Amino acid sequence: MGSVDRSTLTRTVRGLWDDDILPSLSELVAVPAISPIFDSRWAENGHLAAAIEHVRAWITTRDLPGLTTEVHELPGHAPLLLVDVPASGSSVEGTTVLYGHLDKQPPVADWSPGLGPWTPVVKDGRLYGRGAADDGYAGYAAIAALEAVHAAGGAHGRCIVLLETSEESGSPDLPAYLEHLGDKLGDVSLVVCLDSGGNDYERMWLTTSLRGLVQVGLTVRVLESGLHSGMASGIVPSSFRIARQLLDRVEDSTTGEVLVREMHGDVPANRVDEVREAVAAVPGSLTATVPFAGGTTAVDEDEVELALNGGWRPTLSVTGAAGLPPLDDAGNVLRPFTTLMLSFRLPPTVDAAVALDAVKKLLTSDVPYGATVELSRVESASGWNAPDLAPWLRDSLDRAAQDVFGSPWRTVALGGSIPFMGLLHEAYPRAQFLVTGAVGPDSNCHVPDESLHLDQARKVTEAVALVLDAHSRQG
Repeated sequence: MGSVDRSTLTRTVRGLWDDDILPSLSELVAVPAISPIFDSRWAENGHLAAAIEHVRAWITTRDLPGLTTEVHELPGHAPLLLVDVPASGSSVEGTTVLYGHLDKQPPVADWSPGLGPWTPVVKDGRLYGRGAADDGYAGYAAIAALEAVHAAGGAHGRCIVLLETSEESGSPDLPAYLEHLGDKLGDVSLVVCLDSGGNDYERMWLTTSLRGLVQVGLTVRVLESGLHSGMASGIVPSSFRIARQLLDRVEDSTTGEVLVREMHGDVPANRVDEVREAVAAVPGSLTATVPFAGGTTAVDEDEVELALNGGWRPTLSVTGAAGLPPLDDAGNVLRPFTTLMLSFRLPPTVDAAVALDAVKKLLTSDVPYGATVELSRVESASGWNAPDLAPWLRDSLDRAAQDVFGSPWRTVALGGSIPFMGLLHEAYPRAQFLVTGAVGPDSNCHVPDESLHLDQARKVTEAVALVLDAHSRQG
């Protein structure tokens, strides 16, 4: 890469991770900073604020000249940590934003023996615990990359590290913060997001697209209170049966195809090519770590089709239910209501607001038997399709991939959502984007046994440092 001492850079990154980051990140895992949508009392509980303060305190101990930290909390919004690091040895214009989040998914049950959501455990080169990989490490990695650039004699432009606390809720607070911080951010020329990953730990993975999201809690209500099923069945329609009929409007239960036309979009030719390259690089990776039960198979034998399904096609998952008692309490009752949580993933280029309107109409129009339909916990966020890489960024990534990983970088069409990317792309259309991270196919984000692959995290940190140095030479 030219201007940095590579051996010093590597040594600095690894030393920071082993001696400084891992102990503090382990303590962060122990903070139950559940995202606001899953914790209605988040402000009173104070866990999001505690997570921010823990990371802020660590950052203030770092040796980065001119570094300042600010905690922002707009009324009614989850807090945000902003770290401002002045340019060092660079005249490059514009601000680099390094993004991550500190809020976490709910703990969920059934962690393996000896592991738990709020119990940090280092084992076999991984840090286990909720939020380790998604996305507690990101702020540490961003600061370590900047420290390594300094130590290795490199340079970087002005950098702002943004760590929010509502990402797992769909980032509903970010638009307000972007408006609030617009003058401080200035002209953003590079965005580095460390909330992603890829299909193995042998190379650097770039996320070039993100699916959007529409989420709706569907309640079908047929009675004010339950009735004896022997007396009422055949007279009162089943709320579950009506819910099934409504689901048939939005999904083909045989194929899994989403039937909402507003949720479909064309896949760009260059993204299809990238998918083919990624599948060829790591064949079998899409299903290798999936814990299929019994003889269950994937929905298609063609891995390219599976990758396109997961990154560029709409899907529906029923992620929760209410009104259904546990089996031990399931008496012979015709239940008054059924609630299903519907989670749609949208292609990156689909307008989430338009898709949401279409779903609302399909679920609430001409309801069988005139049953009452209620929609709750409504959420929507559009996806994102990355701009083409600038020549300087592509070149720096090529070199970083070879120097750090020893393998060419590849791309992934991520099936999840990072709403911040779309928001920033809209606000700063000329900015370059590097969306990457240490998450792999077995990192178990959102489910039991979440873990951070520590060596991958170190390598990603080093690669980001090299990109920051390369960016400093862009005029």
